[in-house]
Amino acid sequence: MNKNQIPRPRPWPAACFPTTSKALSNFGDANCMEQLLVHCANAIETNDVTLAQQILWVLNNIAPPDGDSNQRLASGFLRALTARAAKTGTCKMLVPAGGTNLSIDTHRFNVIELANFVDLTPWHRFGFTAANAAILEATEGFSVIHIVDLSLTHCMQIPTLVDAIASRNYHEVPPPIIKLTVAADASFRDNIPPMLDLSYDELGAKLVNFARSRNMVMEFRVVSSSYRDGFAGLIEHLRVQQQHFVYAAESRTTPSEALVINCHMMLHYIPDETLSDTTGLTSFLYDSSSLAASSAVSVTPTSSLRSLFLKSLRGLDPTVVILVDEDADLTSNNLVCRLRSAFNYLWIPYDTVDTFLPRGSKQRQWYEADICWKIENVIAHEGVQRVERVEPKNRWEQRMKNASFQGVAFSEDSVAEVKAMLDEHAAGWGLKKEDEHIVLTWKGHNVVFASAWLPA
Repeated sequence: MNKNQIPRPRPWPAACFPTTSKALSNFGDANCMEQLLVHCANAIETNDVTLAQQILWVLNNIAPPDGDSNQRLASGFLRALTARAAKTGTCKMLVPAGGTNLSIDTHRFNVIELANFVDLTPWHRFGFTAANAAILEATEGFSVIHIVDLSLTHCMQIPTLVDAIASRNYHEVPPPIIKLTVAADASFRDNIPPMLDLSYDELGAKLVNFARSRNMVMEFRVVSSSYRDGFAGLIEHLRVQQQHFVYAAESRTTPSEALVINCHMMLHYIPDETLSDTTGLTSFLYDSSSLAASSAVSVTPTSSLRSLFLKSLRGLDPTVVILVDEDADLTSNNLVCRLRSAFNYLWIPYDTVDTFLPRGSKQRQWYEADICWKIENVIAHEGVQRVERVEPKNRWEQRMKNASFQGVAFSEDSVAEVKAMLDEHAAGWGLKKEDEHIVLTWKGHNVVFASAWLPA
């Protein structure tokens, strides 16, 4: 091989590959890190091993996993990009720069740990507080309250809701019976953080005992159903239960029952591809056609499981549907678009963690490991493995309206409760109203939205 045949890296400006610590420090701002990550993603996608390795070397030196919030954020993306190269078979010679550890040590929580974990920030408490206030108002006067809890946090919202229901003044009328139905399968419990270290049957027993301690009667049921097929099993179960309820009601043997569908950061795991896609999801998308058929929902070439699920919910005529989720867009099929969107949203949890958890604490390690899991899923996976497909509020609003739901505003008392909860946390958290809905903000940036919906 002569010197003209020696492979050379693609020419880059010298400033992109600094050789001194002082020069490296100039790359520490978030914008520069984002651009480096974008160039790295493009290099990996085009199988440019040399360029990818060069950028990874720079990122490894400017983004230590124990640095400031921007550095830890970039480190998470660095790990995810390297994992993508390994998973997709591109850049086969690519190795983690500087020996970067690709493993993510997510924690399996016990109930007390998880309850304390979700109380650390308003990320989940915001939705809990808003949802509970809306549920209390919507179920006033019902003798049975059936709550279908589709929650990422394994029913951690329920104890405060039970406590609020129990605290009502029922005079001489007995308090309502609470029916709690959850959908769960191994793919959710064992793979998506935060993870719980006990079965749902054990969790249900604890919740029933708690309700009993508040002089409330609770019935707990687990339905084996998965987000992968749009919770088809859950929809069918609810449809059958509703038929039995209508028959019993006609016989005047069953009290009035409110059906509450509580969706807390769970619906974005339902695949968003349309039925006409050929992405590998088609096999089970079509297998789930029974979901639409059982609920008299028409399937069109542009239907998605998300839309079918919402239309099936509408067919159940629920008393109220609560939808709480993160306000971002992680659905793009383009890796660079997803990376930019994720980078410009997931800086928020890294920034907030510095306000409430000391460096080196176990809780901080657990918290950031869960964020790294999300980053890796968004960046390193495709097809059915890429389940973190968050959609922005305006898109969910359109889906709900298309399914014949109408938004209902949160009352002033509900908003006041949410504001009081935010006062317990760092000063950067805020709340704003957008149409009928409310949005949690961090330093003015949208984080999580909460919305309440009634059948139109």
